[in-house]
Amino acid sequence: MLRTGPKQLSLYSLLYDNIPENHILKTINKAIDLEFVNKQLESSYCKYYGRPAKEPEMMLRIQILKYLYNLSDEQLVQDLNVNLAYKWFIGLNPEEPLPEISLLTKFRTQRLKDVSMDAIITEIVRQCVEKGIIQSQNGIVIDTTHIEANTIKKIPERIMKQLDRKIFKAMKQEEYDIPDYTQIEDHKEAKLIMKEYLEEVIDQAKGQTGEEVVQAVKEAREVLASNLFMEQKGIRSLEDKDARVDYKSKSQSFYGYKAEICQTIDGSLITSVTVEPGSYVDGRHFEEHLERTLDAAL
Repeated sequence: MLRTGPKQLSLYSLLYDNIPENHILKTINKAIDLEFVNKQLESSYCKYYGRPAKEPEMMLRIQILKYLYNLSDEQLVQDLNVNLAYKWFIGLNPEEPLPEISLLTKFRTQRLKDVSMDAIITEIVRQCVEKGIIQSQNGIVIDTTHIEANTIKKIPERIMKQLDRKIFKAMKQEEYDIPDYTQIEDHKEAKLIMKEYLEEVIDQAKGQTGEEVVQAVKEAREVLASNLFMEQKGIRSLEDKDARVDYKSKSQSFYGYKAEICQTIDGSLITSVTVEPGSYVDGRHFEEHLERTLDAAL
């Protein structure tokens, strides 16, 4: 349940009068109204029932502090306990308890999935333009940054062996004889043998109804369903299934993602960001970037 209305009404909130008017957080607060994020995310909360939730505006303000002062979640929560300016900025009274650390991660990974970060950036930029903080530009540039995946890429044989083990483990079968692909000189033959063996293991598990087995089999089928997998252009890690391989040059490859960033010509302002797997072809989101930039009144 989202709570609304003024929150800093306790007697102890008088302590906030000691925060200088020229403090950067007060400057940000005067310039930008962040309440709009409550509206953007209200459909993901129950409006009238349940325990009072930490409203999106507060959680977004916490993320701003985290970025602004380059703090980990743990360090930020510690600092919020002793820093009056921080606690004032997120809208709590001095004596009120802080959100659990786990909520910070949940907000980023779950709640923010319901709204594009571009929508938040666009609204903030629009407000800055409206108030004259940012001047309209005559053009934009788009650049792509490579982001390395936080895992190693694996050959299909190794991934299929991992899938075999997952299914056997789910079936609580301790004895099995997975082919040793490392002893097969021909790479194409090794892939084919491992694929045929995995398909046999999937067939063995057909009669199993346990949830763990069903999920393991489903994962294996999804991996084998794409021809790109066998061509080493699809999934290269079960730990990060979205990362992909691409080339920085003819001889240098990378494994991960591409962040496509749209910014003003002078580079002072980012107006739109998209993140895609490494195999993404640069520039395909140009119209989307342009539309969001125009929505921000630039």
